[in-house]
Amino acid sequence: MDKAVITVVGKDTVGIIAAICTYLAAHNVNILDISQTIVQGYFNMMMIVDISGLTIPFGDMISDLDTTGQELGVQIRCQKEEIFDQMHRI
Repeated sequence: MDKAVITVVGKDTVGIIAAICTYLAAHNVNILDISQTIVQGYFNMMMIVDISGLTIPFGDMISDLDTTGQELGVQIRCQKEEIFDQMHRI
């Protein structure tokens, strides 16, 4: 299974989760785990997703999610799990 980590940070607005989940479903990306919090109006979400069925190139998904984030007023970052793990090793 290929996994990726998606993080979303920014001011809370209506439709953030819906827009991201709709995009992922349209490209056959399965959400394995999701955590989200809102602290004093700031939205923070982390998702672990299975990208083994992804129907577009991974780089295109990163670009599309960046564009979606700009439209929603949030920052969306997506990395393959192994890169995320290496970056966050102690």
